[in-house]
Amino acid sequence: MSTFDERSNAQETKFVLDAGKEFKAEAKRNKALGHWAAGLMGKSDAEADKYALEVIMADMEEAGDDDVFRKLRKDLTAANCDMSDKAIRDRMAMELKAAREEVYGV
Repeated sequence: MSTFDERSNAQETKFVLDAGKEFKAEAKRNKALGHWAAGLMGKSDAEADKYALEVIMADMEEAGDDDVFRKLRKDLTAANCDMSDKAIRDRMAMELKAAREEVYGV
């Protein structure tokens, strides 16, 4: 195997590992967001766990974070939780930062 092939394989492996870490960080973020929103909506611990899974699954609808945002926005509005779009997006960013720190060991 040539040096070029070895370098290419190493880059592909790194890409796959990084993508896996990012997926894990996003899932952790979504779980934390689910528990946060469930608390705002007054859900019990068991209901909060179930809701966190719903938020994780919502992220599978499309690429990006808009699917998660729409779920949180819709559910918080339905529960009469007065929360601005900016506050939700700020919380999403904060939870992603914390999740990345945990996953990447930063």
